[in-house]
Amino acid sequence: MSIFKTYKKEMMWGGKPLSIETGKISRQADGAVIVKYGETVVHAAVCASKKTPDTFEDFIPLTVNYQEKAYAAGRIPGGFFKREGKPSEGEILISRLIDRPIRPLFVKGFNNETQVTVTLLSHDLKTQPDIVAMIGASAALTISGIPFLGPIAGARVGYIDGEYVLNPDMDQVRRSQLDLVVAGTTEGVLMVESEAQELSEETMLGAVSFGHESLKPVIEMIIDLAEQCAKDPWPVKDEPAEYDVVRQEIQEKLGDQIAEAFHIHDKLVRQDKLAELNEKAHELFVDREAEDAACDKIFHEIEARIMRDMVLKTGQRIDGRDTKTIRPITTEVSILPKTHGSALFTRGETQALVVATLGTGEDEQIIDSLAGEYKEKFMLHYNFPPYSVGEVGRLGSPGRREIGHGKLAWRAIHPMLPSSEEFPYTIRVVSEIMESNGSSSMATVCGSTLALMDAGVPMKKPVAGIAMGLIKEPDQFVVLSDILGDEDHLGDMDFKVAGTKDGVTALQMDIKITSITKEIMAQALAQAHEGRLFILGKMAESLAEPRPELNMNAPRIISLQIDKEKIRDVIGTGGKVIREIVEKTGAKIDIDDDGLVRIASVSGEAGQAALNWVKGIVCEPEVGQIYDGTVVKLMDFGAFVNFMGNRDGLVHVSEIAPYRVEKVSDVLHEGDRVKVKFIGTDNRGKIKLSMKRVNQETGEEISFEDKRDHKDHKNHKGHRHSQDQNGTEDLEVREVLQVGE
Repeated sequence: MSIFKTYKKEMMWGGKPLSIETGKISRQADGAVIVKYGETVVHAAVCASKKTPDTFEDFIPLTVNYQEKAYAAGRIPGGFFKREGKPSEGEILISRLIDRPIRPLFVKGFNNETQVTVTLLSHDLKTQPDIVAMIGASAALTISGIPFLGPIAGARVGYIDGEYVLNPDMDQVRRSQLDLVVAGTTEGVLMVESEAQELSEETMLGAVSFGHESLKPVIEMIIDLAEQCAKDPWPVKDEPAEYDVVRQEIQEKLGDQIAEAFHIHDKLVRQDKLAELNEKAHELFVDREAEDAACDKIFHEIEARIMRDMVLKTGQRIDGRDTKTIRPITTEVSILPKTHGSALFTRGETQALVVATLGTGEDEQIIDSLAGEYKEKFMLHYNFPPYSVGEVGRLGSPGRREIGHGKLAWRAIHPMLPSSEEFPYTIRVVSEIMESNGSSSMATVCGSTLALMDAGVPMKKPVAGIAMGLIKEPDQFVVLSDILGDEDHLGDMDFKVAGTKDGVTALQMDIKITSITKEIMAQALAQAHEGRLFILGKMAESLAEPRPELNMNAPRIISLQIDKEKIRDVIGTGGKVIREIVEKTGAKIDIDDDGLVRIASVSGEAGQAALNWVKGIVCEPEVGQIYDGTVVKLMDFGAFVNFMGNRDGLVHVSEIAPYRVEKVSDVLHEGDRVKVKFIGTDNRGKIKLSMKRVNQETGEEISFEDKRDHKDHKNHKGHRHSQDQNGTEDLEVREVLQVGE
């Protein structure tokens, strides 16, 4: 007889079995489930502190950690320590994906420290684990008794051959024009994250609606499970009585001044004025400790009410704009002299300095994932230093916000980049946010496009991004284009759309209310389209399309496909040959397993020298072709010339010059650079070369069918030539010509 009392729900979803089970594992957690979808298995556990804070806050100290175990895919971690370490970028992004839709759903007043831990236990390398993890976190919260207004569920949507596909596997995603993740409740959508191949707004909206409808059966399954085994709900404290007193007193004595402050257009001046008024609010309760403790929260609440009413009633925003106007935009390119591409994008009080750098194959980022190791040729890094908002803070490694914003910009730009075959460069873009007042991630998209085009990267089309906001009340809503930081902070939605003039390439949405409707999303997408076209027009004033040539500071890459059997010859024993090529030419050389050789150099001469060297190793000389060579040994009967890498051929004494050469050393010396024509092989297979059949100055072939051709040899080194006043040539030369004829 089992000691476990387990509860399990199962269903078919998207063509694969989905099950949620609880009661067997992690029984001491407040809520824990095992979710299995296909053959991918996730464990999700939730715990909240039993100690309730004394203060009544809207903010919940929530931590979401998603972690992948190497054993899930039958692998042992790489590296020295052979155990999982700090979270990867992928784990951080999935942690954010779980956090964003659940955070708005905790009951107001519940601010106990809460932790959600999701662990990938088994991965079939087909089913992407992020959706499974999201369902697990939602189910664990729903049965825990923690005051959570869920459940939620998530779904992935692909778009293949004009049809929406629910939860496409990893192979299907590679073929899809869309990779979209949507999360929501039965009432509406809470979160969207996507990358698209220039799809229309209508197609994107249809994908969100398709995903939302598809996730509803999962929500019903979680509810069915909770009805059988959910723990008793935790009590939630009511708002303290003194809050009404504080609210009324601040509104009566400072409300008008706070409203006036929101008509100050300059962000820093407005912040200083509001900080001053906040201090005055505290002075009202200097002798009342309980009221003073509530002062900051109520002051912030009044700020939000004033800002929202101003927009809803008058249509005017904090900086004086209407709901659709975009802030003033200034763009500059090539502002940094030694970088490969650079741009400064300024929109209102948001500014991004973006730099593009081009590298070779050895600069690609190596990603060690559960599916195996692979290389990434496009990197986009976003930095948000504290000075960008006029604050003091710690500078360190990028946090979850920086990684998330950088990935969003990456998704927006990535569909418009050329393929590896078209442009064999590794690309790194770095966005330094120099100042911020709303949507620095979309400024990064715009600045990245300009920097890449400035570097000469042949992007298919320019990409721009815009952030939309929302002010929603029960009977009214207003969508805001190009939101400010305060409108993001005090509003209900952050809806970011990036794309070209012809379609959407990335979409991200987060809301702070329980859900939004299809009508709101449709209006937001329509306004975003207008704003995106306006921004693209402003960007085109600085640079409308990629520069026709690479930046002079960027490396030049030459590609050469060689036989796989020749790879070892180019590399040499222990890498000896390839190191020698690199050291002597100054070029960088990458060779992949398929025999594709990429030669990179800043100077064209170095790249050509390395290319010729590699060709000399892997190619066979062709009869009649002309090659550059070096004299390596002199003999009485001729000279040996090294050409095509490590090949040597003999220039017989009769093929050195179009005249009789008595002594080879009179004409040639070891180390001389010469041009030779491959004229065949002897009966022993030895290579025969000719110098006299090549113009040593121009490298052009000389024909012996016309005497006039030999006049090009007059200046050949060692050519015994004289000419009298009548232009009569030396008799010896004439004799040689007659023999040649």
